[in-house]
Amino acid sequence: MGEQVAAQELVFDGRDRARFRARLETCQAVLEKMLETDRFERDRKLCGIELELDLIDGRGHPAMVNNEVLEKIASADFQTELGMFNLEINIAPHKLVGTVFSELSEELSTALAYADRVAAGCGARVAVIGILPTLDPAHMVEENFSTADRYRLLNDQIALVRGEDFQLRIDGPEPLDTTFPHILPEACCTSVQFHLQVTPEGFARAWNAAQAIAGVQVALGANSPYLFGHRLWHETRIALFEQATDFRPKELAAQGVRPRVWFGERWISGPAELFRENLQYFTALLPRVSSEDTAAILASGAIPHLPELRLHNGTVYRWNRPVYDVARGKPHLRVENRVLPAGPSVVDVLANAAFYYGLVRTLADADPPVWQRLSFKAARENLYAAARDGLGASQMWPGRGSVPVTELVLDELLPLAAAGLDKWRIEPRDRDFYLGVIEARARTGRNGAVWQIEQVEFLEERRGLERARAIEVMVTRYAELARGGDPVHTWPVG
Repeated sequence: MGEQVAAQELVFDGRDRARFRARLETCQAVLEKMLETDRFERDRKLCGIELELDLIDGRGHPAMVNNEVLEKIASADFQTELGMFNLEINIAPHKLVGTVFSELSEELSTALAYADRVAAGCGARVAVIGILPTLDPAHMVEENFSTADRYRLLNDQIALVRGEDFQLRIDGPEPLDTTFPHILPEACCTSVQFHLQVTPEGFARAWNAAQAIAGVQVALGANSPYLFGHRLWHETRIALFEQATDFRPKELAAQGVRPRVWFGERWISGPAELFRENLQYFTALLPRVSSEDTAAILASGAIPHLPELRLHNGTVYRWNRPVYDVARGKPHLRVENRVLPAGPSVVDVLANAAFYYGLVRTLADADPPVWQRLSFKAARENLYAAARDGLGASQMWPGRGSVPVTELVLDELLPLAAAGLDKWRIEPRDRDFYLGVIEARARTGRNGAVWQIEQVEFLEERRGLERARAIEVMVTRYAELARGGDPVHTWPVG
């Protein structure tokens, strides 16, 4: 969840916020100057993956051992996340070309297997799933925050602004309505993030394309149907993340104050607009001022890191987030795609990646672009329809009206994704294999959410298990099948 904050910085006051706001304005001005003077890297088309995971015990319940596991792993590629049952794997950037998806699959499989072996030494195993269904309200206590100071500070700052308990109210077959005094329920959300490095002039097209397909992505990849024993949305994580971090009491929400987890409200024409919105709409949660003299560094011809901009940007949870970063002394821009849940298998994760990168490339290059023919409101509504109904959802799409998502994928979007992968010069064997997984999901109507629901229903109806026990059995079976590596549409129920 971003940069770490030291313990001595846990108390901020109004002067800190005023200083931070001034520095943030300077960073924004410098960013816009860099865009005007073409200071960004252009010759590297890179992709990257971050994957969050859960640690479980032998019954499939969360294991609060991320510190012990992380100490034994002893690798900078692994980091903590919000809850003591969470970890995150960061895969180094790769050139988006050739056999990149096979390479990423091998690296991700190796990293997960290693983490699983280390976790076993701490009495735990790894589960890669959108929401761990065995989590319950008893786990949502402050003692289960990860020990890094940043997480408690984020919680304290969001809770201070909100001024009342956080409400979780999610409909579905078994609606949930409850409250918590802190943001720890957000730790129930485990996701995968796809990064795409783009040029400044290509940023808006890539971001708009990613926004346009967010609903389709979620429908195909849904993997979070249970929360606290309730069957809710196929991708409950979307609603949970938004509500668990919502700093707005009802009055602020009614006034139109933007939520911290945000789809956005319009198509864009350039990257500076998103960073400017972050500055204008969102109070700093971590107003830590750095020692960097950003304007002077740029004036000297060197490259600033824009620390305040990056820190603030990391606390605004857009479903497609703009990223400014510096690597090898060169600044670059990325689109960080955040809509998908983790899992189920490595093959499924990479199939989701291939579909995303291919489809974004085609839609970003298309003329006229899809966002000139699809309203932003429709794109946002597509996301929530897909989160609720998964592969049973319908999506609004130019030239098609409201169409079943599986029909849209099979008839139109898979060929566009394949064409995009060809433009990236992806090895045809990789293209066909990973898009074939997406095609099979659409044809069978089975993704992670559907498998979880079918398995729990089987255990309840055929085996006579109570819900809590059925979920335990399902989670342990899920983790076993995921380690086997086969895509979820092939997993047996029973």
